[in-house]
Amino acid sequence: MVSWFKFASPPNFYPLAGKLGFLSSLVAIALIGVGLYMSFFVAPTDYKQGEGYRIIFVHVPAAWMSMFIYLVMAFWAAIGLIFNTRLSGMMAQALAPTGAMFTFLALWTGAFWGKPMWGAWWVWDARLTSELILFFLYIGFIALQGAIDDPRRGDRAGALLLLVGVVNIPIIYYSVKWWNTLHQGASVSIGGGSSMGSIMLLTMLIVALGFWAYTIAVSMYRVRSIILERELDARWVSELEEFNQ
Repeated sequence: MVSWFKFASPPNFYPLAGKLGFLSSLVAIALIGVGLYMSFFVAPTDYKQGEGYRIIFVHVPAAWMSMFIYLVMAFWAAIGLIFNTRLSGMMAQALAPTGAMFTFLALWTGAFWGKPMWGAWWVWDARLTSELILFFLYIGFIALQGAIDDPRRGDRAGALLLLVGVVNIPIIYYSVKWWNTLHQGASVSIGGGSSMGSIMLLTMLIVALGFWAYTIAVSMYRVRSIILERELDARWVSELEEFNQ
């Protein structure tokens, strides 16, 4: 029986991360490629918004990932504070740039979508503002960790910021229900099903799964670099095959 707890140790997780990163890269390329093809050539034209609506196939999955990645980072932050595991802080650090990228992508594509719909690139809408706050939380986490010389102290400080900022996630999700906003309600909800056509929904889910696989791939490769940077003086690093070629 596999003891999964052994992978909490950076030396044991390092080779696993390499395998997961490679496999996830292949899955991400396939899913994103298929998803983008379907979004442009298979999904029908929307009867209200015309061809311009197709940006939602990137916008919505990016917004989902921006929230999901932050929750995963908060999870690793809690594990790190409770069990004092080194790998937890490394995983949070590895995920942060990708989370910030998806948040920026959601804001950027939202602006392109909002211009023809609302007549403005940006409005101080509850959903948009809370998503912007999420972007600042990502940037703040990255800056905070970078400003502290001791990685372990940086992990603890970053973990506290993540756990405080997690309150913003339900605000983003429920903002269209709690306030009168310009942003349309959710086309796909956890308990309410979907108001989209089946092909549109399938296309969006394929892109979302592709983004999810991309996140795993990039974070695995990035955490390997972080592990090597922090464990550079450890004996097991000097014994790695790639260092002895």
